[in-house]
Amino acid sequence: MTGNWIMEDDEGILILIDLRPAAQHSRIVGIEPWRGRLKVSVSSLPVDGAANSELLTLLSDNLGVERPQISLQSGTSSRRKAVRVKGVTASEAKVSLGV
Repeated sequence: MTGNWIMEDDEGILILIDLRPAAQHSRIVGIEPWRGRLKVSVSSLPVDGAANSELLTLLSDNLGVERPQISLQSGTSSRRKAVRVKGVTASEAKVSLGV
């Protein structure tokens, strides 16, 4: 199930994420095999969208794309999220994210 966390289509890629807010460090943790999602930790609290914003900025920095190319597709108030990224392929994203 480890390959299902990222999907590519004509618009770019969709990344399925398991977010851990209020962590000690913000980082890409790796693939969570039993959930089939990319596990990401952020130091921000899940208050007023701070954790979501930090997630998108962290992904933008790691993937080397501008912040407007990344958007939250689902999971605004959940730990399980789907993020759309334009301008990068699935294979490029895997290398950039180190997974």
